[in-house]
Formats: sequence, structure tokens, C-alpha cells
Amino acid sequence: MKKIFSTLLALIMLMSCMTGMLTTASAEEVVAYDGSEVTITFYHTMGSNLTGVLDAYIAEFNVLYPNIHVEYTSVGGYDDVRDQIATEITVGSQPNIAYCYPDHVALYNLARAVQPLDPYINSTAVITRADGTTEIMGLTPEQQADFIEGYYNEGRQFGDGQMYTLPLSKSTEVLYYNKTFFEANNIPVPTTWDELETVCQMILAVDPMSIPLGYDSEANWFITMCEQQQSPYTSATAPHFLFNVEENRAFIKRFREWYDAGYITTQTLLGGYTSSLFTSTDGVESYMSIGSSAGATYQRPAKSADGTYPFEVGITVIPQMNPDNRKVISQGPSLCIFKKANPQEVAASWLFVKFLTTTVEFQAEFSMASGYVPVLKSVADHPVYADFLASADGGDYIAALSAKVCLEQQDAYYTSPAFNGSSTARDEVGALLTKCLVDSASDLDEMIAKNFEAAVKACESDF
Repeated sequence: MKKIFSTLLALIMLMSCMTGMLTTASAEEVVAYDGSEVTITFYHTMGSNLTGVLDAYIAEFNVLYPNIHVEYTSVGGYDDVRDQIATEITVGSQPNIAYCYPDHVALYNLARAVQPLDPYINSTAVITRADGTTEIMGLTPEQQADFIEGYYNEGRQFGDGQMYTLPLSKSTEVLYYNKTFFEANNIPVPTTWDELETVCQMILAVDPMSIPLGYDSEANWFITMCEQQQSPYTSATAPHFLFNVEENRAFIKRFREWYDAGYITTQTLLGGYTSSLFTSTDGVESYMSIGSSAGATYQRPAKSADGTYPFEVGITVIPQMNPDNRKVISQGPSLCIFKKANPQEVAASWLFVKFLTTTVEFQAEFSMASGYVPVLKSVADHPVYADFLASADGGDYIAALSAKVCLEQQDAYYTSPAFNGSSTARDEVGALLTKCLVDSASDLDEMIAKNFEAAVKACESDF
């Protein structure tokens, strides 16, 4: 990745000396789609279950815009998309549209390659579609208001005030718990980290061989704690790496004490997703698991020989520091558009992105097929999706239960600042948490402080 960073930085210098290579729309100058025949390319990570949904809606889009030809490629995982595009940008062969995370956009923008969306969002140009109907080029106030706010605002977290992405489908973290075990032993479902500590003690009193809680993402845990207690993590503007503060060292020390007491494990420490402990019905088990809402079916135990589940799964919001400052992480892909020499390609790309992100029927079908949640509030009222949510339970319809919890906490979503180096910060704080849990130390505070200092230095050296 360092090679890609340096190559893109060199490209900035080259592009500053060239004009006309790429177009970028200003607030005053938006080239509306004029019906031209164009082909736009789209990089994503969808499997066959999702490309079937995509194909159906491309066909619907083409009824409206028959001259816009959409070609898509599935490029492995999210990081594979990032790496391929970062390389293609250096020779000007990037796609028109791509799945993205904020860190990816920050990387692409080292070469100023991503199209700011504000001029398109705000455009009032009227477009006549092939069926004779019309739409404005931009988003109506109603369309903007329909986005779940936390998801929508992710596109404007790059330090310059501009909008670079629209959300496509999202996930978060949720707390899975063994509802059958909790009810049988009169254990309350924790809503705060203090309550979680008490619950871990109660679980060990019943099953001393268990590890009460598994947390899949060390990085998410660290960053979420910063958000919940409103302590520094990173900033989109310099200085960037702010996490070495007393409040953060304090929660890490508490987690170390939990680890020493046998309350917790993580994906790195376990060597795999902690759902393997949660779904286990013999050997060492856990009774709580914090993981992705999109992975709900992996948190469900296999059916017994009689066709029933060994236990019922409950799902709830992850524990909080303060009920007045609820925070849960926003994850899942957004869409960005790349600058191109042909402004009609950019305009056509915008219309397709707008179509996918604001079409309620697509959002409903795509969400049900993917396990992710829709980005529009109104999808919950769509009859098919409403029936899906109504089926929610802790067994066969666990994905619906997970989605229901996600939609109920839509006011709590956060995203972290995105800048060149933000992905390094994420990796480093995840590794930091792990090291502080397991490093031997005669002085716990000193060990934690040294690991924090080393993590900041690692971020700065890679920046």
C-alpha cells in the first residue's frame, strides 16, 4: 500500500500540470445528462445472489435510460476493489462507479479522482426519460430527508465539507446473546458496559468453563468506546492521531482486567470469528457475541437432529457508556463516482447511483438478499420489507431480527473521519487493544502507556 500511496502522490503533481484530463463539476456548472449513448463501469463485491437483484434493476433503469449501458465487475473483497482502483487511477483507467469505504475515498482523492456530489445533489436541471416522464437531476428535499442521517452523513466526513459518496447498504455491530440461557438463569440483558461486567460474573457463576463475551473486531471496539465516551480518536485535519489520552488508556485497562478475569475474548485472540464459541453446544462456550449485523445467520447454532435449534438467539444494541449519547458504528458499502473526461459519463453515473440509492423497491430487495440494512427510512414501510421485519425471530428469521434492531437504532450511527492514514489508525488501535490484553507486565499502566505511544508512532511513520 505504501507504494500505491507514493505513486498517487506523484500523480497529483502530474495532474496539477495538466488540464482537460478529467472533468469536475462545480456548484455552478453541472452538465445534465442529454440522452447520449454512454457506457459506465461499476466495480463491486457482489456474489451471484446479489447480482441477480442488480440485473433486474439495471433492466428497470434502462427502461428509463436506454442509452446508458451499465457494465459491472465483481472484484473480490472491499480491499481488492480499493487496491485495483488505486492502481488504475495512476493510468487513468479507473471505473465510473465503485463500492467504497471512507478510507478508500481518502486514498483515491490523493489523486483528486473522486467526483464531489454536491453539484449533482443540488442540480435542478430537468431530465426527460425515455418513457416521457421527467425527473430533476438532483435529489429532491424529500429524497434527501429519506436517507438515514448517519448513513448519509458518511459521505461528508473528509475534512473539506464536500460530499463524495452516497450510501448503498449498511451494517453495524449488535449484541447477540443466548436468550434461552439468559431466561433460564434470570440473567438480564446488559445495556451498559457496567451491566455487561455484572452479567459476565453471573454467567461464570453458572458456567465457570465459559468465556462470557466474544467481540469480533478489536478496532471497532476501541473506536466505538472513543465515540461513546466522547474521547479523541482521529481528526480529518492535522494533527490526525489523537487517541493517546487518559480516558482511552482507562477503558483499555478495564478490558485487560476483564480479560484476566476470563470474561472476554476477541477474534484475533481466538484465531477466528467469535461466533464459533457462541454457536458451540459442547466444550468452551460463550453466551454473548458482538459482531456484524450482516452476519446474523452465522450467529445461529446448527439445528439439532429433530429440526429445532439448541437455543434461541436474542439480538440487541451493543452496550453503551451513556444512554444520552448512544453510538454504534456504521459499516457497509457506499458508492462513489470518478471524474472522467466525458461529462456525459459522469452525469450518467450520477443518475445510476441516484437510482440505486433512492429506489425503495431496490433497497428492500437488496437488503433482504444481502443481510445488510436499507439506507432509506421509508423502506420499513414497504409492504414486502414490512412483512420481512414482522417475521423476525431468533431462529429461521434471525436476519430479519438483526435488521429490525439496526433500524431501531438509526439515530445512533457514527462514522470516523477519513483521511490519508485513517486506515492505518484503525489497524493500529485494533492491534493496540490486543497487545494490551495479553502483554505481560509488572506495571499495567506503564505497559499500556508504552503500547499507546508505539501505536501513535506507527501511525505517524506510515502517514
